[in-house]
Amino acid sequence: LRQAPPHPIIEGVMLKRWDSPYLAGRPKGPWFKWKRDPHTIDAVLMYAQRGHGKRSSFYSDYTFGVWSGPEGSEELVPVGKAYFGFTDEELRQIDKYVRDHTIERFGPVRSVRADRKNGLVLEVAFEGLNRSTRHKSGVAMRFPRISRLRWDKPSAEADRIETLQALLDS
Repeated sequence: LRQAPPHPIIEGVMLKRWDSPYLAGRPKGPWFKWKRDPHTIDAVLMYAQRGHGKRSSFYSDYTFGVWSGPEGSEELVPVGKAYFGFTDEELRQIDKYVRDHTIERFGPVRSVRADRKNGLVLEVAFEGLNRSTRHKSGVAMRFPRISRLRWDKPSAEADRIETLQALLDS
């Protein structure tokens, strides 16, 4: 059920003790939510911004994109933003990467080098997709988070927008 639910709208299973009352909010203990496995894509880091609190001295808020357009003239289109999902060591590595590969600054936001030959690939996990007129890509991710840094993968091999559109249509 978690790996191949019968319908894309099914998010998981809620388990509850038979004697547990129905309560408002998000009860813990006698209730357990068993969610389906998240979707994953490989996306390219496009922008970074300083975080908040203990992460205020690090670039820890990331906007990432996938490839769109005809082969030979592809461009990255932003598909999401994530603030968590990585370890403190990975945070330091990404922060150094952002500082070393910044090409533009827009107030608190840094644009990093991201093209077919240069770029950091992030494996992004997410719960689902919605169509969006607000985003250039036409999609909005639900609960995106960084699941892995793909230092081994060239940015040219990141996913394409068609991959996400196929998920929308399934």
